[in-house]
Parts: sequence; C-alpha cells; structure tokens
Amino acid sequence: MPDHDLIVRRGLILDGSGAPGFIGDVAVSGDRIDAVGDLGDATARDVIDARGQVVSPGFINMLSWATESLIEDGRSVSDLMQGVTLEVFGEGWSMGPLTDGMASEMASRQEEVRYEVGWRTLGEYLAHLEARGVAPNVASFVGATTVRINVLGYVDRPPTPDEQSRMEALVDQSMREGAMGVGASLIYAPACYASTEELTGLARVAGRHGGLYIAHLRSEGARLLEALGEHLAISRDGNVRAEVYHLKAAGRSHWGKLDQAIRMIEDAQASGLEITADMYTYEAGATGLDAAMPPWVQEGGHREWVTRLMDPAMRARVIEEMEGPSTDWENLFHESGPEGMLLSSFRNPALAHYSGRTLANVARERGKSPADVAVDLVIEDDTRVGTIYFMMDPANVRRQMSLPWVSFGSDSPSVSPDGPYRTRHLHPRAYGTFARVLGHYVRDAKALTLPDAIRRLTSLPAHNLRLKDRGLLHIGYFADVVVFDPETVTDHATYAHPHALATGVTHVVVNGVPVVRAGTVNGALPGRFVRGPGFAG
Repeated sequence: MPDHDLIVRRGLILDGSGAPGFIGDVAVSGDRIDAVGDLGDATARDVIDARGQVVSPGFINMLSWATESLIEDGRSVSDLMQGVTLEVFGEGWSMGPLTDGMASEMASRQEEVRYEVGWRTLGEYLAHLEARGVAPNVASFVGATTVRINVLGYVDRPPTPDEQSRMEALVDQSMREGAMGVGASLIYAPACYASTEELTGLARVAGRHGGLYIAHLRSEGARLLEALGEHLAISRDGNVRAEVYHLKAAGRSHWGKLDQAIRMIEDAQASGLEITADMYTYEAGATGLDAAMPPWVQEGGHREWVTRLMDPAMRARVIEEMEGPSTDWENLFHESGPEGMLLSSFRNPALAHYSGRTLANVARERGKSPADVAVDLVIEDDTRVGTIYFMMDPANVRRQMSLPWVSFGSDSPSVSPDGPYRTRHLHPRAYGTFARVLGHYVRDAKALTLPDAIRRLTSLPAHNLRLKDRGLLHIGYFADVVVFDPETVTDHATYAHPHALATGVTHVVVNGVPVVRAGTVNGALPGRFVRGPGFAG
C-alpha cells in the first residue's frame, strides 16, 4: 500500500515563510500535507515531478471579484493558471446579507452570468459556491456597502442609533458565519455616505471576532493622506486590525504623496497598530463610469442615477463637476483624463464596438465632449459601463512591490478565454496579476526576491486573514500547492488583448486534489468555503 496519496518530488521548496529554499519533496495524504523534506523511497498513488521548478503554497488573491464568474464556471481558469488557490471577496459589496428586495435587484442587474439568487446571508452564498463546485477555495469579507443598503437603502443620511445597531448585528451575524471581517469601498455611492463613526462601529464588531477592517480609501488622489488618516483612526478607535485595498497614489498630480502615505502606515505599525496593504501590479485601475461622476447624482441607486442624468439641468451640473477638480469626491474623470479612460464593457450590443477604445476617441467619433459622451453611455447602456483608468506612476508601483507588508489582489473576476466573459474587454490583471509578480517584478525587474514574493503571496495574507492551517508548506497544513518554473512564468495579457492565459505554472493542488496538471486545468472542483476567525459553527 502506498505511503501517501501524492508526492511532489525534488522541487525547490519555498515554504511561504520567506526562508531560502531547499530541494526536497512534499507528501500529501487526504487534504493535508503529511511530510516535507527528503522522502527517499516513500511511495504514493500519484507523483508530480517538480525537478527544476519551485514548489510553494497556493497563492491567495486578497481582492477577487469572482463572485459571479465562479457561479457560471467554477474552474477559475485565469487565476488557477497563475497558482491562485484562494479567492477572497468583499470589497465593499458582498453577496450577502440580502433583503428580498436586494436579491431581486441583484437578479435584474445581471450581465454575462445569469443565476438565481437563492441565498440571503453571506454564509449561505459561500456554501452555495462550495456545493455547486469550484476549483479554488473561497472566502469573503462582509461588505459595509451591502450592510448599509440592507438597512438604509441608497439614501445619503446617517443611520439612526437603531439602524446602526441593526447594521452592526448584520456584521456580527456574518462574522459568525465565517466572514473574514468587514470591507469598505468609500469612493462609491452609497458607501461614501458613511461617516467615520458609522464605519468604526462596524469595524469594531469585526474586530471583536478577530476579523480585519479592509477598505478602498475614501480618496486615493486629492485627499489620499486624509483618507489614510481616517483609515488609521478607524483601526485605532475600533480596536481592529486594518488593511488598505490596492494601495496607490492615483493621478499624476498626487504621485508624490506615496512616500508620505508609506511613512504614515509604518509609523502606525511602530505605534502598535496592525496595518497592512495589498496591491495589483499595473499602472491602470478598473471600475465604472460611476467613479467619474459625483456621488449626489447616484443617491437612491442605479435607476435614480440614470433618471437624473436624463434631466437637462442635472446633466449640465454633473458635466460641470466632472470637468473640474474636486476634493469633495474622487473624480477619476479629472484624474485620468478622457485619453486615459479605456472603455471595457457594455451590456448593450449596439455599444460593444466601443470596447477597447478610449473615451476621448469615442467622443471625437460622436462629435461631443468626453463628459457628455460618458453621460450618454451610462444612459444608453443602462449600466455603470466598465472602464480602465490609467492613473499610477510605474516607479510608485515598483516602490510598493518592495514593501514587506504588501500582499496582492487582482481586483477582477476569475475567467476563461472560452467562458461567459470572453467578449468583455477586461483589465489584463484578470489574467496576469500573480504571474506578473513572479515574472516581471521578481525575475526581470528584481524589485523583490523570490522567497519574499512567495511569502507575500501566501503566508502574509493567510496571517492577515487569520487563516488556520493555510499559507505554508508545513506538516498538518491543508495541501494547497503550486509548482512553477521561475525562469518561464510570464503574464501575457495586455490592455489591447486581455484574454491571454499566463504560462509557467505547471501544477496546482487544492485541498490535496490536483486541479492543474502539466499546465492544463483538468476540471476538478475541490474548493471549499474557508471560514474566518469568528466562525461559530
């Protein structure tokens, strides 16, 4: 009878701790690692030859938007082919807790993926994914935006004490179901209506369960330092660990603020706060045209937003505010400029030919101002219109790559070139974020060492999430394992041609089950709902 179920043989083992590697074997029985080292003549039912390659823990995607894509296609091809074995959701919006009205709205706003919303709580959604079958593990923060909509709707006003208590109770429930903490995304309506005090109350509840407060800051440009100060205050006053989503200084006029932001975080760390950050490895971000318009026009939700844009007086006011600088809201139209805004996705087939073109280019074709065209497109498509914004300094991106407390997230769905998102002009980070760390930034730019890169892809986010028995190649830990060639791992997706799989990852194992063999996704779906530190089950 074989000694083990699986042995990964004679690779360079980088165990996730940041320590130098060694040549050895990793043995798996069931869903756990049961030996690491020179296993000699030990036998196994299955053997992976890792000679000349690196063997590491599975990578953790700290900011995934695979919430819908995994419902349709659980294979998670674009991320698996980069070694991702855990997708973490919840940047402000989460798939629960939902009211019946929220569930109906979610069903009505679906685009590429169509599904029944049969759950109401966040835990029920994650259990639904596991039962349906997914290749990677899945986890989520509870969204502060989702909680606010659940209790207040889309109005711009503070909660009453009773409403604040109800929101905090929803966070408490979600933490007990297994949420990783509470996530906020503060440049968007209605999230931006929340006060510091409201957010601190939600974060404090997550902290009591050992969870993390993680946020897209209220500003990443004009008021970056003030927004970061708010984030640190929430951590301190809420007695909660905190992380900054996709750390950046956005907009050329604000690039010089990054060094001060880093100093603020490191000073807070020195004072005893547990503060970390994550990032994606590109100079452009991606969101919707809602981030190019003032929050007041979006109060009440999508339908109210579009209705206001059709009112001539309101439209004129919106365009005037879009075209000028603002410190009252995060104006990505002004920070990126129409030449730096690449339109990426439409629901209306009549507009699909604009995908991959800049807003400036489309405006010239239509003979109108870019701001006018942005308003027209939201009305005509009846969506927020996916948009890629070029905002970051390449030198700043490289600077952030060197920071030991920064992990990584794609801020994208996990997709397949032949799946339902194949016609959407995605940001290349959907296919390249993690391979770009290992190929471009480690091997080519030498911005960080390979052992440190592996640590920041594995044990660092696992520690920040307080995951039990994940993030390291240690005996007794879950067998999430990646084998890749450090000399060939490469991202191939570009802004012009985003649907290109990364190469160089040859084998991926999730919970002891191979899901990528010899560079091919095999269709196995062993992923699980990974629960956070407050899980009460």
